[in-house]
Amino acid sequence: MKEINNIPEVQAQLMEAFTSRHACKVFDADRKIDEAIFNTILEAARMSPSSFGFEPWQILVIQNDEKRELFRDFTWGANGAASGTAGQLGTASHFCIFLAHTDVNMKAGSDYLQNFMKEVKQLPDDVIELFGQFYKKFQDHDFQIEGARQITDWSARQAYIALGNMMNTAALLGVDSCPIEGFEIKRTQATLEQHFDIDPTIYKPAVMAAFGYRAGDPMFPKSRRSMEQTVAWY
Repeated sequence: MKEINNIPEVQAQLMEAFTSRHACKVFDADRKIDEAIFNTILEAARMSPSSFGFEPWQILVIQNDEKRELFRDFTWGANGAASGTAGQLGTASHFCIFLAHTDVNMKAGSDYLQNFMKEVKQLPDDVIELFGQFYKKFQDHDFQIEGARQITDWSARQAYIALGNMMNTAALLGVDSCPIEGFEIKRTQATLEQHFDIDPTIYKPAVMAAFGYRAGDPMFPKSRRSMEQTVAWY
């Protein structure tokens, strides 16, 4: 890893980004994120770590206004109904939906994982076999991720790592964001299947996120537990 020579400056930039970041409820609809900047935000997701490096997520970037509106009735966390605004769906520069891979792809020994290890990781056959054995032990014994729902939830946890990196990268680049869990899973899934051709047996919606530039100051000051309340040293 490249040595950082100006650590205090980097520390200050990080703390400023983390302090100023907030869950933006309404964006300035007239301000759009530059393509190169948003590509960097997406790259932060693509380069994110994941358990076993399997990247069990897909990201949909919904830019078409009509397609965004398909989610409005059941995405209460982004439709602005509580604030009387167009919400993140109507004002965000970029709106994303994270999909979690289901057991069809992520069950140990699946064809998807075999192809992933061969084509993406470019592992030789003997290493793929060994890697697969480790993953099966992890899934069946160590974490006991057994059922279809458990595997999908595990995939969603990996997707949140990518989401966190996207939001932090956005904050460092002066872009606001908001993670969104306020939506009905079943209706979202049905909409994705009907209008986006997303196979519900392979992908489940995990979380949404909006990016753009804030229209005003946060309604409430940021509050967090103290370091002593958050961290225990032993």
